[in-house]
Amino acid sequence: MDRFRHGQDYKVALRQLNHSGAGGTAYLSLHGRQLTVRIDAHGLVPGQPHAQHIHGSTNGHDFRCPDASADKNGDGIVTTAEGLPAYGDINISLTASGDTSKASGLAVDRMPVADARGNVSYARTIPVSQAIADHLQNLHVVQHGIDPNGNGKYDFGKGKSELDPKLPQEATAPASCGMLHGTTGSSMPMNGH
Repeated sequence: MDRFRHGQDYKVALRQLNHSGAGGTAYLSLHGRQLTVRIDAHGLVPGQPHAQHIHGSTNGHDFRCPDASADKNGDGIVTTAEGLPAYGDINISLTASGDTSKASGLAVDRMPVADARGNVSYARTIPVSQAIADHLQNLHVVQHGIDPNGNGKYDFGKGKSELDPKLPQEATAPASCGMLHGTTGSSMPMNGH
């Protein structure tokens, strides 16, 4: 864990899951119990909301990003339920506004929406618990929302989400995941730089 004079800074390389084509970088900067999160992602489903969270454990369990072996039913999609044993439960819901607790994990009306090119730019400062502040280095970022049939929207082609049957599986399946790594110095880009 890298500690700096003003707090802790982490750079997260977001790597695709489920052949989504999604990727990007997240920067997290912790100052006391204030966490600033900036995400620049690409390859997401254009015009669709993308739930995103900080997952993992604050009590020592070793969670990580899942690989294809997490696809227990062999349908070619690692669903959220299949991925949870690998990446753990939600600690923070990275909503655009309002509540950021686990309870807002499926608040798709408050999640960032990808632009017409499939890009998401997100920035928010969030108060966090002492447990999260103490164990931030053990957590990781997961973005959700895939389009396996390439029709440019979420549909029920892969069935209903096991998290909420009113939502399609495509809307809740993980698209990218990244583990936290300490940065060297204060390198969090602000204002898109």
